[in-house]
Amino acid sequence: MSSRRSRSSRQTGASMISEDQIDDLVLQLHRLLPELGNNNRRSGKVSASKVLQETCTYIRNLNKEVDDLSERLSQLLESTDSAQAALIRSLLM
Repeated sequence: MSSRRSRSSRQTGASMISEDQIDDLVLQLHRLLPELGNNNRRSGKVSASKVLQETCTYIRNLNKEVDDLSERLSQLLESTDSAQAALIRSLLM
């Protein structure tokens, strides 16, 4: 057991999390990630480190995609007349 885990195992209260809970959370993340979830199910276990790295990459990519879509929507709203823009805004709310 690493020193970090040794320290965390001595904690008391609601902030304590077991190694089994961590393993379960990593497994849940693994299942949610398209890249890892589809490609590695047959090949066996993926390290927790790899799952966490891929999760961070996936979240960054999702954030970029949201930013790009927001920019495209802003451009669309600027290029339409006010009635159409109002309709689009009402659909988004």
